Amino acid sequence: MPSSISVVVSYAQSLDGRVATATGASRWISCPKSLEYAHVLRRDNDAILVGIGTVLSDDPLLTCRLPNARSPRRIVLDSSLRIPLDSQIVRTASEVPTTVFFDRDAQGVDAARIASRIASLRNHGVEPVPVSRNREGLLLTAVLEQLNAHGLRSVFVEGGPGVITAFLKADLVDELHLVAAPIVIGSGVAAVGELGVATLEQAPRFETVSVSQLGEDLLWLLRKPKHNR
Repeated sequence: MPSSISVVVSYAQSLDGRVATATGASRWISCPKSLEYAHVLRRDNDAILVGIGTVLSDDPLLTCRLPNARSPRRIVLDSSLRIPLDSQIVRTASEVPTTVFFDRDAQGVDAARIASRIASLRNHGVEPVPVSRNREGLLLTAVLEQLNAHGLRSVFVEGGPGVITAFLKADLVDELHLVAAPIVIGSGVAAVGELGVATLEQAPRFETVSVSQLGEDLLWLLRKPKHNR
């Protein structure tokens, strides 16, 4: 992993670890104070990263809405370049720097379509960047190396669950900001998916830095132990 780029992950979940109901409803699990805190993290990091699933389901803008604050570079992981040209991210790419990482092998499988998509995205101000992939998706270390090469020193991973799970599974998370809302959902969408953990020794571990209150919610700030960095 590139040692000079810090990976910050944050998500809001219910007390039983859900980020949405079984029908996909998720707005809003956390309280207004927690939503404002997410914008603080956007302001304080060089880039904000999401997966294509989040773009397709939520059509987010991914800008910082705090007064007089800059917005971070927006990063989308999108193996086959499915991001809609009319999405908020693409439509505002000329105003906010935006990079879309895709599977470099897709250029050989569907060359004409990928070439057309690359041209269209560039016309909108988006920077499409090809990277390698493994069986589980785009190679996250390659993504981080590219960001590091462009002078970025921190990336805020905001979602969704698949992307968060991938970063945890790859042991790439340096800092975790976990927001717990006082609500129990039951069956629904888990905040973190399968990590391949068979024993507790294999489970990712973090050190507690602080526990504080954000309105009705609790914020748990954790960092990777120094000997694991």
